[in-house]
Amino acid sequence: MSRSRGDKERVYLYDSTLRDGAQTQGVDFSAPDKAAIAGEIDRLGIDYVEGGWPGANPTDDAFFADPPKLKKARLTAFGMTRRQGRSAANDPGLAALLSAGANVVCMVGKAWDFHVEVGLGITREENLKMIADSFAHAATRVEEVMFDAEHFFDGYKADPDYALACLDAAYRNGARWIVLCDTNGGTLPHEISEIVTRVSDLVPGTHLGIHCHNDTENAVANSLAAVRAGARQVQGTLNGLGERCGNANLISIAPTLMLKMGFETGMTQEGLRSLTRSSRLIDDRLNRAPTRSAAYVGESAFAHKGGLHASAVEKDPRSYEHIDPGIVGNVRHIVVSNQAGRANILARFREIGLEIDADDRNIGRLIRELKAREHSGYSYDGADASFEMLARRVLGGVPDFFRTDSYRVEVERRFNAKGELVTVSQAVIKLTVGNRAFMEVAEGNGPVDALDHAMRRALLPAYEQLEDLRLVDYKVRILTPEAGTAAVTRVMIESADGEGGRWATVGISPNIIEASYEALNDSIIYKLHRDGATAPA
Repeated sequence: MSRSRGDKERVYLYDSTLRDGAQTQGVDFSAPDKAAIAGEIDRLGIDYVEGGWPGANPTDDAFFADPPKLKKARLTAFGMTRRQGRSAANDPGLAALLSAGANVVCMVGKAWDFHVEVGLGITREENLKMIADSFAHAATRVEEVMFDAEHFFDGYKADPDYALACLDAAYRNGARWIVLCDTNGGTLPHEISEIVTRVSDLVPGTHLGIHCHNDTENAVANSLAAVRAGARQVQGTLNGLGERCGNANLISIAPTLMLKMGFETGMTQEGLRSLTRSSRLIDDRLNRAPTRSAAYVGESAFAHKGGLHASAVEKDPRSYEHIDPGIVGNVRHIVVSNQAGRANILARFREIGLEIDADDRNIGRLIRELKAREHSGYSYDGADASFEMLARRVLGGVPDFFRTDSYRVEVERRFNAKGELVTVSQAVIKLTVGNRAFMEVAEGNGPVDALDHAMRRALLPAYEQLEDLRLVDYKVRILTPEAGTAAVTRVMIESADGEGGRWATVGISPNIIEASYEALNDSIIYKLHRDGATAPA
């Protein structure tokens, strides 16, 4: 389909994070989680929020019993067509769906003759009647109904006439949207384009939707191909959550539709600017590390590592950036590594607000120090806070907030009074802040956790800024595996605070506890410096 960028056609976005996303391995939404995420989806300007499947589980029932108040998005309930042997008016599942309190209902039905005959064990004619009856009944009960044609593309490849007959049964009986589902994620973009074009002869594009899974890493491409072929609704999830390899990622689809293809969506420019925040908020709520390389919103999406790249970006960002990062709420990031040149260093200084003359001899000293450290195993392209502390130390700009005089970490494995085998970690640390000495003891889930608690407990009397500091990620890499248990280790720690800040630090040592201490120490000093803490005289 050929169209000019200035032709602002409307594409509707449908978010199924609260149901499809809940099928992600390791994800388990509570009813409050669902309400909070629904509110975030609504703030983005997405048109439909699918709340779940009423009657399927207690969490979804609790959600629909007290649904969030949405300002823009239409709350949608998901369910299935009537069962064999039941009338639409007397089917318990359909009744639960239609009485859930949502003004929009999305029903799934079979569109593949193989599933009809083998999976459901019914005739093809009975399946068509189930679809027709269900939509005719639902259309009289709620404002809007839509049909998720399950395994449509497989069904179309097997028997185009029957797959189209399933769509027609729903469309003729009141379905506002006919959504073509690539349920196993095996269809490719050129197939999507061809088939959607043919389907649009039966169902107008303004009533066609697309629902793709990501099993061939093509869910976003397939969704965009369907839109180019005429579909005007796209279903997906935030951050591509979903079973197996996930669903089409609306965080990528929305800006591509708007910024690259010239379509309008319910998302405003303000919504676009919230994309990065919303993406990371979802990950934070699910206790998942954000994908650094995620398109548009990832921490590395606008990161530049090579010296030549950084220099070019400084002169003209369009050289290596396809959009202005600020449009989607992200920021340009000049990465510092052993590939860094003076342009990287100066650009990074500007990012952190460090004013220094471009001819300052300390810059050369810092570059030499940086490259020597990375040669020994440090990695600063993923540890910005450690780089900033290194740079400020070389330039003489880090106050002496405290001095660690000594620490001791013990791990005890023993049987408790109940005869259970337990492992207990304890850390003892002595610190000096100004002219005051502190000693604290703390236990933790492991030696690093115990050391973290002990350090912050000792420092809290002097620095209340550390109250909301927490460790959110911890990674260890063996740098010299040939040394066996005596190998040098690199520890990367990610920290966060109550203000939404996140930063990473690094430590290197043959002793994993010492490497962890180094990263923890950098994290605490970075937090104190960033928050403007005053070091005692």
